[in-house]
Order: sequence, then C-alpha cells, then structure tokens
Amino acid sequence: MTKARQQLAGSERAAVEDSKCLGPIDPKETLSVVVTLRRPGGRNLEEFAQRVASGQEAQPLSREAFAQRFAVAPEDLAKLEAFAREYGLTIARQDLAAAKVVLSGTAEHFQAAFGVELSHYEHPRFGRFRGRTGCITIPAEIADVVTAVLGLDNRPQARPHFRLRTEQGPIVARAAAQAFTPVQLAALYDFPDGDGAGQCIGLIELGGGYSEQDLSAYFSRLGVPAPQVLSVPVDGARNSPTGDPSGPDGEVTLDVEIAGAVAPKAKIAVYFAPNSDAGFVDAVSQALHDSANQPSVLSISWGGPESAWTDQAIASFNDTLQSAIALGVTICAASGDSGSSDGSPGGGDDVDFPASSPYVLACGGTRLSAKPGGAAIASEVVWNDGAGGGATGGGISARFALPAWQQGLRAVRVDGPPVSLANRGVPDVAADASPASGYEVLIDGQSMPVGGTSAVAPLFAALVARINAIAGKPAGFVNQKFYGASNAFNDITSGNNGTYAAATGWDACTGLGSPKGRALAAALGAPQGAASGGGAQ
Repeated sequence: MTKARQQLAGSERAAVEDSKCLGPIDPKETLSVVVTLRRPGGRNLEEFAQRVASGQEAQPLSREAFAQRFAVAPEDLAKLEAFAREYGLTIARQDLAAAKVVLSGTAEHFQAAFGVELSHYEHPRFGRFRGRTGCITIPAEIADVVTAVLGLDNRPQARPHFRLRTEQGPIVARAAAQAFTPVQLAALYDFPDGDGAGQCIGLIELGGGYSEQDLSAYFSRLGVPAPQVLSVPVDGARNSPTGDPSGPDGEVTLDVEIAGAVAPKAKIAVYFAPNSDAGFVDAVSQALHDSANQPSVLSISWGGPESAWTDQAIASFNDTLQSAIALGVTICAASGDSGSSDGSPGGGDDVDFPASSPYVLACGGTRLSAKPGGAAIASEVVWNDGAGGGATGGGISARFALPAWQQGLRAVRVDGPPVSLANRGVPDVAADASPASGYEVLIDGQSMPVGGTSAVAPLFAALVARINAIAGKPAGFVNQKFYGASNAFNDITSGNNGTYAAATGWDACTGLGSPKGRALAAALGAPQGAASGGGAQ
C-alpha cells in the first residue's frame, strides 16, 4: 500500500533563469543532504531570543546547557532513522543540539525518499549544478518532525560581497582614491586598544581559500603578530585557493587579513563549506556549536537576495541564527554590494539574506576620505560608485517583521516622502566599503585595494572581539544596545544606494552610521581604560 505523503512547506523551487537542463542525474551518484528537525524547546528558544532582543539581560548558555535544553528529542531522531532505513539512506553525521542530520545515499534513493526528480543544469554564470523544481514530499509520519531538507538542489546560493578597485571606475577616475590598512581604519574609527586575546573569530566561507605565504607576508608588512588561523572543513569543503584574486580567494583572504590585523591575538577559525543552501546553513551551524574553537563572534561576507531563498531554507537558517543569541555569539553579516536591488533578477528592491535576519548585525558600506596625515576622517558618504562600481545594499525586508529596536524608524526614499518601517530595516551599521577608499590587502601574491561590504563584516567582528577581550565576556547580541547608543556612531547623511537616501539618524543605506569604537565599547559595558594584551595600533 502506498503511504500517504505531503508537501514539505516552503520547499518549492523554480528553475534558475537562463539555465539549461542537461538531463537527469546518474541514479547511482552519491549525495549528502542536510535535514533540519524540530526542537522540542523551539518556542522557549524563540522566547529567550526575543527577551534578549528587547533589552532584557540574559546569561548566555554554554554549548552543553544549550544542548540539554534544545536538542532534538530521541523519539524524533528515531522516526528519521526509520525513514532513512526504509529508503536505503544512512545518517552520515548528526548534531542534535543544532537540530541537523546529514543523510547520505544514492540519487535514486533520495529521489524516491523525497519525491523529486534531480537533473544537471548549466548556467552561464553559475556553471554546472544539480537542480530540481517543484516541492519536496515526505511521508506523513515524519511530517511533524522534519522542518527542512536542504542540498538535494546544490545551485550556488550566495555570492561574496567584495569588489576589486578598477581604475576605470567612475569614482576612482573622478576623485583622489585612497587606500587604508585595517589598522589605520581601526584608528580612524577610534577602536579601543586591544588585540582580541583569548577570543575566537569565526569566518564563514563558501569557496576559494587563503595562502599561508600571503598571510605571513601581509602581517609582517603591517608589523602586527600573525594570528593563529585554522581551516575547519564542513561537508567536504576545505581551504582550496585557486590563485585568482578576483575569485573567492579574494573574499577569504580579505576576511582573514582584516580580522587578523585588527585582532591579531584572536584565533581565526575559517569554516569552509560548499556554496549551496545546505552548505551555508551547515557552516554557520557548525561554527556556533564548535565546542573546540568556541567562536564568540562570526563574520559572514556571503549572501543573496531574499527572493532567491526558499522559505524552508530561510526558516532553517534563521533558527540557526536565533541559536546564536542564546549562545552569546555575535554575528556580523555583509548587506550586499549591488545597491537597493541587491542584484535581484527581477530588478526591483530586495535586501540580502542573511543580513536581513533580525538576529544578525547587518553591515553596510561608506566611502571614506582621511585628512592629510591620516589621523582623522575628512568625509564619509554612502558607498555608491555608480553603474558597475557597486553600492551598499540596504532597504526593507519582505521576510522579517519589524524588530523591537527598530520601532518608530523611517526609511528616506530618493523619489518620495519617508516611509515608516513596517518590516526589518537593513543595514544596522556601516563602515568603509568603497574600492575607491579600499582596504590594502595581499591576495594570491598581489597587493591591491579591495572594497565591498564583505570588508565591513570582519572589521566589526574584530571590533567585537577586542571588546569581548576587554570586558572578559562575550557581547552577544548587540543590536538593541547599539540602537540605544546613537552617539556612538558617525552619522552618514549624504548619498544614496539607488532607492534609498542617507538621512539624519538611521537610514536604509548606512544604518546608524560608522563606528566610534570606544563609545561602542562603553555601550556594551566594557570597562574604560582597560585593554587586552599590548594593543595592535
């Protein structure tokens, strides 16, 4: 008798525009798929996160205590195990605290198990990938247990948010371009003295890699101690530099060099995962629940338009991000480099996810110039380098409700009156991101200025690491405190990102503004005048 099946909510996939179907997948090909399960304490976790987000003090949970309170129930795991056996699948890995199980098996068995047809596709920009269309179906007996099935389709889910400087760029040609080391920017933004000693900064990467030779030469040139950098493989991915600085190596190396220059005594753990919704979610999940390295802050420089994500992937990812609040881990995410559209295929306004999640600190971009001698900021405007030059992402989420700490705010539009925020506004903060005022880095043996909001996320992550080291405890979720400390930011009031314009106070281009580091440390309760280690400036 055929068992009753039902559609998995939010799992519908459409074909990728401009892709060509090459034919069905080999039924004997071996796949790995991430399955997200319900948490018995899911409602309690959400309530915990909401309490913290509303400003109530809450002691972060240890990873062990989190597992005790929120891990998947044994009976739910047993249901999934029975389902897997029935369809010839095996459990390759399980992390019950993260509510994730990785199933392994052949394409033939996965297609039968989840009611899908898998094919190979070719896309002019994404290359070759495995895809599906329509909804996933699952047997009724596990319908109340399984919340997401990710990785059957492994189309590239995210893109890195960095930009190389091109001398033909309109801003570079029109203005005197500058470039700064991360140490110089930390000084311009008045970061508190310190080196992040005792902290771990987690970096999420979805391709490429870094060269030990590059890192050694770069930190030696800056005159700061080379940080401990370690590669953490996720779902078979690893540190794999390609030799092309304009590819994903540019993202990985940029992240490591910025975080390491500003917080050289912090451990830098780089989590490498495949660029798919499954790989992305799993990388963040493993970083949060990494009991060996225990990062206190994560930097995410990859993302994609909200409209490009399935509902089930957003829900699974957001559950993972919510876990960070309970664990006391700060997450900084780049808001995108394609202005108010975020490069959405439809061309309309869109915001970047995961930056649009209310559980992360969304990092936008500015263009900065320094006074002669480089001791102070001369001017700072919204990063928008014109057609082809990139611009900071920002706008209003279509997926997430208005968080408590953004109540009463308005977004100023270029072509009309301000609109009151009805949903989550992006970004929260900003810092230098224009390639015309970029970060001096060394990638694949080449020194070059690089920009993008992907530079802002590790800069803020390193600031948080310094503050954590000074305070002797993790800052955890910082948004609510940042919004209560508007005097701790340089207000950016000039420029636009397409649809939205800068304005006094929060705006949908640069958020609250760029950091005044010592003032932010005070807002987070770090003792003034204290420093960890010998300082990095």
